[in-house]
Amino acid sequence: MRQKPIVRVTRRLPDVIEARLSDLFDARLRSDDTPMSEAELKAAIADCDVFVPTVTDEITKDVINSASDKLKLIANFGAGTDHIDVATAYSKGITVSNTPGVLTEDTADLTLALILAVPRRLVEGDRRMRAGEFEGWSPTHMLGHRVRGKALGIIGMGRIGQAVARRADAFGLSVHYHNRHPVPKGIENSLSAKYWEDLDAMLAAVDIVSVNCPSTPDTHHLIDARRLKLMGPNSYIVNTSRGEVIDESALAAALSAGQIAGAGLDVYEEEPAVNPALLTLPNVILAPHIGSATHESRREMGEKVLINIRAKMDHHACPDRVLPPGARISLAS
Repeated sequence: MRQKPIVRVTRRLPDVIEARLSDLFDARLRSDDTPMSEAELKAAIADCDVFVPTVTDEITKDVINSASDKLKLIANFGAGTDHIDVATAYSKGITVSNTPGVLTEDTADLTLALILAVPRRLVEGDRRMRAGEFEGWSPTHMLGHRVRGKALGIIGMGRIGQAVARRADAFGLSVHYHNRHPVPKGIENSLSAKYWEDLDAMLAAVDIVSVNCPSTPDTHHLIDARRLKLMGPNSYIVNTSRGEVIDESALAAALSAGQIAGAGLDVYEEEPAVNPALLTLPNVILAPHIGSATHESRREMGEKVLINIRAKMDHHACPDRVLPPGARISLAS
């Protein structure tokens, strides 16, 4: 009987996924749910055929170089792979896969929830209620801003950006977007979306900004102090992509000075740490990275991990393979 491949998992996964991994493979699971140190990652990757990390694991060149020759696949539990040195893995003949698509709808739901909640000061109102500060209705109490009729600017019109645009239309928001390239006209027309090549111009023209682009060297601090100043004092910004896209110190300063009206964040530059200046501001909602945190999404992510592992172990191409820029894939890969 063929020996089952060793699959090493770095974090706790949904029970049903761990059960399937254990049934199909020689699964080495975690008994706790804390991020591994670099030393622990190096030890874990050294003795497996398949390595299953998550977004909390920095899979650097040094970590990958700690793998034995039998490592064939890094099957990431998550869509983003900026925490993995994909180029080093590729150079060593190690396949990297991810779990695209299954996070789209849940992340878009949370994005819209923040778009609705921040201008209406919903979380601030909840805090005041719990503090016993509600003294009854009055004409000027807790005034926010109407969402309907406002202009939404989406930075990054991929799967999630498009899903946000579809939801925004139902709430009466006009949709604008900035992307490296315009999306196909058919998609653009179906979303009633206007393309802006110049990000600065779009920021000055919209009321709400939704950050939905990946983290790359080009998008690091894409929203900085200068660009925040382009937004108006009644504008809002929401980020459910990657924390590094926004300069958190500049954002805190802009919120404190009234340069913009509010923000909704689900991701952070130094996650899990949050910039202390943001913690004291009433006009920012801080969510604990829950964009894809639904039972359905986590299960579907795990199922994609299983599909990619089975494909690789059966000597088929992984359906969700990730390649470094400029790399080519052969039919035998």
